[in-house]
Amino acid sequence: MVPVPPAIASLTRPAENLFTYYFLRALATLPALPITLPLLYFRYHTMRYEFSPEGIRMSWGVLFRHEIVLNYARIQDIHLRSNAIERWLGLARIEIQTASGSSSAEMVLEGIPDPAAMRDFLYDRMRGASTPTADPNASLAAILHEIAAEMRALRLALNPEAPPLHPHG
Repeated sequence: MVPVPPAIASLTRPAENLFTYYFLRALATLPALPITLPLLYFRYHTMRYEFSPEGIRMSWGVLFRHEIVLNYARIQDIHLRSNAIERWLGLARIEIQTASGSSSAEMVLEGIPDPAAMRDFLYDRMRGASTPTADPNASLAAILHEIAAEMRALRLALNPEAPPLHPHG
């Protein structure tokens, strides 16, 4: 299993400017400010990330604790989204979708310092997770030749009187 790069593994909390964004979001809901500000405050202060060689774990919440564990192999698509205020604060959301059948994202990573690098890391893990046992030094041609030889041996074992096929046919 390939280890997680130290810059990614060390991310356990969202960036501080995410709280600024949450505060501005709460201000936008002026009549509901007494409700939204504490919700977003506790979301920010309880949000935790853990990046392991197998997948991602995200948790948050005080009264209603949420925890999502997502294996890299389950990732189907990754979207990087940000509105004008998020871009002004240097933030972006990384929306991770799986084949769960839902149209919404399974996990949304917020407050990541370098969202483009995180997206690239997730794409690499997503692509690499589908073939964890493949030998990176083996070429496709060598694998195909090995499969063809096995097929020829099976054909001869099942039908010994069959004429041998041309090695490339």
